[in-house]
Amino acid sequence: MSGRTYPPGVPCWIDTTQPEIDAAATFYAGLFGWTFREAAPGGGTDRYLVAQLDGADVAGIASGREETTAWSTYIAVRDADAAVDRLVAAGAVLRAPATDAGEDGRSAALADPEGAEFRLWQPKRQGGAQSVNQPGTWNFSDLHTRNPEAAIGFYQGAFGWQVDKVGFGADDADFGLMVRVPGYGELLEKTVDPDIRARQSEFAAPPGFADAVAWIVPIAADRVPHWHVTFAVADRDRTALDAERLGAQVLRQDDTGWTREALIRDPQGAVFTASQFTPPTG
Repeated sequence: MSGRTYPPGVPCWIDTTQPEIDAAATFYAGLFGWTFREAAPGGGTDRYLVAQLDGADVAGIASGREETTAWSTYIAVRDADAAVDRLVAAGAVLRAPATDAGEDGRSAALADPEGAEFRLWQPKRQGGAQSVNQPGTWNFSDLHTRNPEAAIGFYQGAFGWQVDKVGFGADDADFGLMVRVPGYGELLEKTVDPDIRARQSEFAAPPGFADAVAWIVPIAADRVPHWHVTFAVADRDRTALDAERLGAQVLRQDDTGWTREALIRDPQGAVFTASQFTPPTG
């Protein structure tokens, strides 16, 4: 969907930092069909490629050191500098101060009190991803945290998020923590997605799903907290085979009541999920 707008508090963009940017572009072009435009050509080491699918901006690839290879999630804010001050006062750690990204916007990098890194985006010319939830595009970002209660408290204060425990089956343990920005579904309905509620009613979406912007995933105490990126795909098995053919490692495959997923480490080490949506009906 093009022409999307992202209110403050809504994750709006993703990118990956890779030591060999051209090799990364070749991999993701082969996996998702992306094409690229050079946003920060520069003659030196700092380059930034904007990935496009069917003419819409969908993600970014930045050049960087090997130890920083990862996917990052950006959250929309009105004023990046003011947001940095507010979040640091609430316990976040500043990793990179607010800086201009040309005429597109202004960004900053922080880590929440548990150490999970995220980024802020103050839009100017570029509002964020122009197409999402379609095969080959960003689906959701999940916060993987060892302390969900503390994380909920921090992000609620930081961005006004509401978090609901959403059941996915008869088992009480089969649930997810859905992050909502109240009113976001109404905005989508009025702008780029007028059929959102009718479409979601076809697969018995949980209450509030139109407002969903992220998920919170509890992890074990020995794991590292982080933000994790999921891409929508038409065929999980085909995507997993293509990823291996292109030099990636498929770490795990899982089937749930709603999705068929593959956890993939790309050739330079960035980990993401490819998810085929297979919801129940009724």
